[in-house]
Amino acid sequence: MSGPSLAPSLAGVQPSRIRELANVAFGMEGVLRLQFGESNLPTPEYIVAAVNQAIADGYTFYTENAGLPSLRAALAAKYAQLHQVTLDPTREVLITASGVQALNVSIRCVIDYGDEALVLSPNWPNGSAIVEMFGARAREIPLIRQGSRYSVDFDALAAALTRRTRLLVYTSPSNPLGWVATVAEQQALLDFCRAHNLWLLADEVYERLYYGGVVAPSILRLCSREDAVIVVQSFSKSYRMTGWRLGWVVSRADLVAKASQLNEFIVSHAPSMIQKAGEAALSQGDDEIAGMVELFHERMSFCYEALASVPRITLSKPEGAFYLFPQIDGVEDSFEFALALLKEEKVAVAPGNAFGNGGEGAIRICYAPEMAVLEPAIERFVRFVGRL
Repeated sequence: MSGPSLAPSLAGVQPSRIRELANVAFGMEGVLRLQFGESNLPTPEYIVAAVNQAIADGYTFYTENAGLPSLRAALAAKYAQLHQVTLDPTREVLITASGVQALNVSIRCVIDYGDEALVLSPNWPNGSAIVEMFGARAREIPLIRQGSRYSVDFDALAAALTRRTRLLVYTSPSNPLGWVATVAEQQALLDFCRAHNLWLLADEVYERLYYGGVVAPSILRLCSREDAVIVVQSFSKSYRMTGWRLGWVVSRADLVAKASQLNEFIVSHAPSMIQKAGEAALSQGDDEIAGMVELFHERMSFCYEALASVPRITLSKPEGAFYLFPQIDGVEDSFEFALALLKEEKVAVAPGNAFGNGGEGAIRICYAPEMAVLEPAIERFVRFVGRL
């Protein structure tokens, strides 16, 4: 192709292998879809009513770059309720147009061209991709399996440090593992970052989808407001608002100020009427979340019990989120495995190699869909593995 080339720095930003597989599935009929991270449950009616009311009330104009003060105050109140953490909503909370944008603007605030970030993996690929998009390098450090759960390999983290390392990224509850960092592991990650002068970014999007209590432990319970800690969050999973694109950042005041400024040049602000819907989600959503988590736990138990005894499958029981990540002995290319499963059995899953280092040989199953999808999908998957 003649003329100017694309920016060379974007060569390191690889396409999503989840999307690559999904695009094949979109062209097929009768596919049982377990590849994306969402349930088939619609957004609750009270949230839909809230956005309609917000439009009627005139919330159709610009807001502050950092978001509506009322939503930031509601989020600060929620952290006080759930985590007993005191936040200044005017200085430490930023509203974003999705959790992806929260990641994007947060990483941009701490990463420059040529810098490096450590990313605990397997991990949702967007974190590493955003690091690479800004001309930095993502060094993925696999979690290690110890007995029935995963844990952080601090020796590998230390060995991966260079003079250009600026950031450590982790997700808890984990997409795709369902792993939840213990308080001790969070403290060790915080101590590691303090010792090596790193920013620590915690993706806590799935914190309400937790099987050990009302909410998964947050790193904000352990750090001071002066620590170089960033939490990115979203309304998508807990409140079933995936298509609404509303998220937030909690961090040190200087990062929130700069990220708010950058918002002006990226998206200006999240849509005003959707921010009002977010307020309704925070004020009315707790009972709805509790019922949804109970439902997901039942679906997880069904899938886990169906797969745990299958020969050649190694599986950890999820502690949160809504994913299983079975490792399949003998699978060397998980994308080709997932593609064959799709074509032969019409079951769409996400290939493990989409989630970086440590993901190859596994596939991610989203168990959020209803049992009418899960039961035949798991049956077909087990049948397919048996034919290998």
